[in-house]
Amino acid sequence: EVDLVESGGGLAQAGGSLRLSCAVSGTTLDGYNIAWFRQVPGKGREGVSCLSAGNAGTYYADSVKGRFTISSDNAKNTAYLQMDSLKPEDTAVYYCTAEAQGSRSTYWGQGIQVTVSS
Repeated sequence: EVDLVESGGGLAQAGGSLRLSCAVSGTTLDGYNIAWFRQVPGKGREGVSCLSAGNAGTYYADSVKGRFTISSDNAKNTAYLQMDSLKPEDTAVYYCTAEAQGSRSTYWGQGIQVTVSS
């Protein structure tokens, strides 16, 4: 069993910062692709950022480029999403995911609310 638990969300003002953490249990992050998604009620799920296994590359949605940074700490078995220069449009429920190379299974956290006020 693989479990992911997000933390670090909450309320921030526009221009502020938050760092989301995704603690992983049941496995190690080695060999996993890490991704962050977000979703606003009534709207489709948006891929925010991805970190490929082995740190081979990163992806950022155009809407967050230059403001968000994805990273992982294998020693702590935790992934992060540093969010700077927050905008009200960043308000959403954020989910972390982990997908092992060679696996069809993607593990999801329960999501964490991020609210950015004007």
